[in-house]
Amino acid sequence: MPIKNLLLILFTVCLSVPFYTNAQSLVSEDRFLPINGIDQWVTIHGEKSKPVILFLHGGPGSPISPYSENVYHSWEKDFIIVQWDQRGTGKTFGLHAPAELGPVFLQSNPLTVEQMTADGIALTEYLIKYLGKQKLILFGSSWGSVLGISMAYQRPELFYAYVGHAQIVDPAENFPKIYEKLSRMAREENDPQSEATLQLLGPPPYDMARNYGQLLRIVKKFEKQHSVAAPEFFWIPSPAYNNAKDEKDRADGDDYSFVNYTGDRQLGVAAMMSTIHFSKTALDFKTPVFFLQGQEDILTPKESTKAYFDKIQAPEKKYLFLPGAAHGFNQSVIDAQYKIMQEISAGIH
Repeated sequence: MPIKNLLLILFTVCLSVPFYTNAQSLVSEDRFLPINGIDQWVTIHGEKSKPVILFLHGGPGSPISPYSENVYHSWEKDFIIVQWDQRGTGKTFGLHAPAELGPVFLQSNPLTVEQMTADGIALTEYLIKYLGKQKLILFGSSWGSVLGISMAYQRPELFYAYVGHAQIVDPAENFPKIYEKLSRMAREENDPQSEATLQLLGPPPYDMARNYGQLLRIVKKFEKQHSVAAPEFFWIPSPAYNNAKDEKDRADGDDYSFVNYTGDRQLGVAAMMSTIHFSKTALDFKTPVFFLQGQEDILTPKESTKAYFDKIQAPEKKYLFLPGAAHGFNQSVIDAQYKIMQEISAGIH
């Protein structure tokens, strides 16, 4: 064989071996998994040998999966990133969506913290077995922090640590305090429109989800004015999610989940938030607990999360305060997440 051809073959082999090895070491899956009786959308991406992070999105009904490629793709060399469209959310909701999202469907398909916690635990057990891991890292943001606390408290042996961002503690008890703060901010910042809306609503509790929705719009307005925004590319859906059906499923799932969270007397739907009392029911943890708190977070304010954190007993705990951040994600929140995940990963043997 001519030397030139032999060199060409050797060069081709040298190029192909690293590519093949790298491909074999990665996991990249987007599919429905059967979880407690219904198929639910789960994505799994990253280096197979690395620790697993299960992300619990907020809302309820606000998936991270459409945006994970933009926000978390760079993490996939260090972790296996798992996104889950929970019961009632995104692609999971779309697969089971009714012809009409009305009182009949809402009353016959209630969401509960207990059911969704059980879903999260079942998914965790599957991931540990499927990916050949001993445990995983659990991350919950906003509504996801409700499931995160519940899962870590009930089954600590499944988790290396729990990381809570915008931690929900006692939401029904907290809403009147949110109303008072918004009323004060509206007066001090000379915002007659918000002040008028708040006066019309009156202080919580409310018996209609619509009223909580109006209150939260004012929360978002003031948080936006006082915090650093996320980069615009964060919230551009990946191509697989950027279509009319997925957009509708996300919107309808968000409405369905929100009504279940706040409750609505007219629609005959009980409030999930009225069952959440972590300052009394979830204090003694057997796994490390870390909280990330935005300085400008009005919905889950530092006064609430820090008081709860101080009561918690855990093998290790840490409270990280993030200036310039509100309730949602911005770059500093993602950077803080990554830093704490690296610290947890370094302690995994």
